[in-house]
Amino acid sequence: MIAIGCDHGGFELKEKVKNYLEGKGIAVADKGCYNKDSVDYPAFGHAVAKAVANGECEKGIVICTTGIGISISANKVPGVRCALCADSFSAKMTRLHNDANVLAMGAGIVGENLAYEIVDTFVNTEFSNEARHQRRIDLIEQI
Repeated sequence: MIAIGCDHGGFELKEKVKNYLEGKGIAVADKGCYNKDSVDYPAFGHAVAKAVANGECEKGIVICTTGIGISISANKVPGVRCALCADSFSAKMTRLHNDANVLAMGAGIVGENLAYEIVDTFVNTEFSNEARHQRRIDLIEQI
């Protein structure tokens, strides 16, 4: 299951990505927000990150206008490695090398089609399990 959340700036893209994933048969836990009314992104970044950290969901996706604030919020949760991606190469590399478990995107940065490509890459790329990458992840977790 994938947790997904956004603020008002990411609401429309979140809804499209949620429907896209569900159309592919992937279960989605929608952690809000649920309309375009102004909200504070930290609450939703935290809700998605918590669902990933506690094992409720395997991965997460967070979206705000730039992806910056909501990714910072998600990364405050221990055990979460949230990567802000605006292209599929970054999504691939953060899964292969960083074993990122939350994807952040900026609705004002990526369009619908690019978002689908980024999401597909993030969801379908496995961690490489190379010792050098695991060592670096372990160092991050120790901080």
